[in-house]
Parts: sequence; C-alpha cells; structure tokens
Amino acid sequence: MLLGVCLGTNDLPAAADFYDKVLGTLGMVRTMEVDNEVGYGPAGGPSCFWVLIPYDQQPATRGNGTQVTFQAGNNSLVEAFYQAAVKSGGSCDGAPGYRYRPGYYGAYCRDPDGNKLHVMHEAAE
Repeated sequence: MLLGVCLGTNDLPAAADFYDKVLGTLGMVRTMEVDNEVGYGPAGGPSCFWVLIPYDQQPATRGNGTQVTFQAGNNSLVEAFYQAAVKSGGSCDGAPGYRYRPGYYGAYCRDPDGNKLHVMHEAAE
C-alpha cells in the first residue's frame, strides 16, 4: 500500500510556498517541517506528500514519465489547483478539461522545479 510521495526541490522555501498555495486548494496543510523537508497532508492527519532537498546533496531533477496525481472533490477544485499552480510559479502542462472518459475532469501542471502534477475529479456515473 502506498504511504506517500516525495518530490525533490532545489529551493525548499520557494517550493514550500508554492505547495502551501496549491495543496491548500484541496484542503492539505503543512503537517511537518524538519531541516530539509516539508510534509503535507489533511489538517490533523498524517503527512502523505513531502517536498525536500535531496539527501545526497545533488541537484533535484524531475523524472521523465513521473507525475503525482491529486484527487479533487469537484471540477471547481481542479480549476483552483491549476490556477494556484500557474499563478505561484508553476507552468501549464495541460489546461483543465474533460479527458479520457466521460466524467473525468483534470489538469496538468509543473511545479517550479519541473515536477509534473496532475489534479483530477471524476464524477460518479
């Protein structure tokens, strides 16, 4: 069972500011901070997503073919996540819209370090 996901950054304060704004649209908050990492999760809950300076002290790089997907409660939250990302130093990698199958609404963006993020909502049939 998957417990969480970590993404590397080359500028932890900037990445934390970005993720505070973007993940806040989905109700996620900072759940922990230590020397070189910041964790996020639901308010009052455990950390499940971390952004960190790589342990080996080498530059953080994005993975080709790697993405992290977040589930939104509705299409408006998909829009809010995407807009927060683009306004906070991220970039568009696929504007919000319907794709893949009926009821699937999603968007793609990249964080300031180039990590690919996907946010989606799928309406019940």
